[in-house]
Amino acid sequence: MADTVPDDDRRVLLLTGSFQVRGRSAGTLRLAKRLSSHGFTPTVICHDASRLADRQRREMLVVEYPFLNKPVIGKVVRRLVARDLQETIPALVHVQTRDLLKTGLWLARRWACPLVLAMHDALRPEETLNFDPRWGRRILAVSDSVRDSLVEHSAVSPEQIVVIPAGVAPPHVSEMAEVLDPDHVPVVGTAGPLEAVKGMPYLLDAAQQVLATGRDVEFLVAGAGPEESSLRRLAHELKIAGRTTFIPNLSDFRIPLAAMDIFCLPSLQQGLGTIMLEAMSLGRPVIASAVGGVYSVVRDNETGLVVPPRDSGVLARRILELLDAPVHARAIGAAARRVVNEEFGVERMVERTATLYRKVLDEWDTRESSEA
Repeated sequence: MADTVPDDDRRVLLLTGSFQVRGRSAGTLRLAKRLSSHGFTPTVICHDASRLADRQRREMLVVEYPFLNKPVIGKVVRRLVARDLQETIPALVHVQTRDLLKTGLWLARRWACPLVLAMHDALRPEETLNFDPRWGRRILAVSDSVRDSLVEHSAVSPEQIVVIPAGVAPPHVSEMAEVLDPDHVPVVGTAGPLEAVKGMPYLLDAAQQVLATGRDVEFLVAGAGPEESSLRRLAHELKIAGRTTFIPNLSDFRIPLAAMDIFCLPSLQQGLGTIMLEAMSLGRPVIASAVGGVYSVVRDNETGLVVPPRDSGVLARRILELLDAPVHARAIGAAARRVVNEEFGVERMVERTATLYRKVLDEWDTRESSEA
């Protein structure tokens, strides 16, 4: 799509939480960086931008409001947001994390503008979604499985849900290292927030089983989170600490992903898997749990390998399967890269999102005119 000059009447507020090294935050940054070429002027508001590099802050307008996510003081902070943007009121609010949905709806009512909510994973069993249809016009689900979960467990109309998968920017082929190069020790790894739902203990248990076969393999865990200390302790208990490297405090996952030969996603629940898509864009074969939106991109033995969740034995066997067949592993990685290029490119994601914005705004203008 040709570049479009942003329209001051097409300002979009991207409302997000803390910027962390995870797929959700990366998606917000990619969207904010490219929306101007589709005729929208984005402003990013968050409660913690400490992890953003100075370069990223310069590339887009990011405004930090500490405590925006706190239930009591957040009510005061959102009034500050409304005051500060009074001269540049957005035409649309796009809430990037449902933890800030209540804040987003308050701002939408204050400014009398429509709201779009991004859903990156399924609703938790105890969770309800209070999506006020007067202001909330669409929910952007990252995969079919997230959409189906919303239809089943919420009162949201299916017509309000639009599936737009995450998008990544594949590197040029010249930037990619060969998978399972015989001249170096194979590296099997994962990347992402170290949370219980990500199933990391099953990867460490699988690593122990792989190393017990006598294979010369290194394991890499990139990311930080509440489970980090327990995972480090587990690695020592399994006696694989000497072959397992933890890399926290990263600004992004590009370097660790490039160092991996095989990427594993042992999640117990998964909306789609943006970091998995990034690994696939590098031509890395992936092994992923058969949960959530994984099926929308990983086809077993074609674009990756699929394993049951919570089964470290099968995960170990499939790691060994790829280690023993490097030509097959490279073929799977190449097929995965093609799928990402064709179906999960960042430009495709941004264009579809901008198209949704225009549709919502057109509907809003029509409704406002009819009610006038």
